[in-house]
Amino acid sequence: MRKGLFMAVLALGAGTAHADHGFIYVGAGVSKDKLSNIAPSGGLADIDKTSWKVLAGLRPVSVFAVEADYLDLGSQTSAFVGGTSHSDAKAFAAYAVGFLPIPVPYLDLYGKAGLARWKLNGSSPLVSAPFSTNGTEFAWGGGAQVHIGNIGGRLEYERFNIPNTNGARVFSLAVFLNLM
Repeated sequence: MRKGLFMAVLALGAGTAHADHGFIYVGAGVSKDKLSNIAPSGGLADIDKTSWKVLAGLRPVSVFAVEADYLDLGSQTSAFVGGTSHSDAKAFAAYAVGFLPIPVPYLDLYGKAGLARWKLNGSSPLVSAPFSTNGTEFAWGGGAQVHIGNIGGRLEYERFNIPNTNGARVFSLAVFLNLM
């Protein structure tokens, strides 16, 4: 029994170790987004939602990749005595990703840095007209991913500043597929 179990673990481990990192990968996931104290709405609106993201990347070597994300940061409508406030936000981000070379073949730890292009829209009874603002800011993040063969999953955190807010904080759980 022990010998059979040992042989099965060895065979699975060898198959996993042989699986190389993909050159091109795509993925999608669920994100928990937080954007608070949105000043154009008088500081009355916060976005604290579960939303979604998509990602694509190129990983030419095992320790480096370039990656692009599209993040729907969610929307929020808040009712209070003076009226209703509404905000919604989206972002596109591009990153350079560095993978920590650890000796576990199916696990990657990584950090990333780049730029996020964001857009924030909304309305508030405290502001005479609806607001729409956008910009590009430094973005950073990190996480861990596991992969077996061409399929994997990742858990990550991303952060970037949006002026006149407390900044965007994004936790996500995604699946990805290595295409090549």
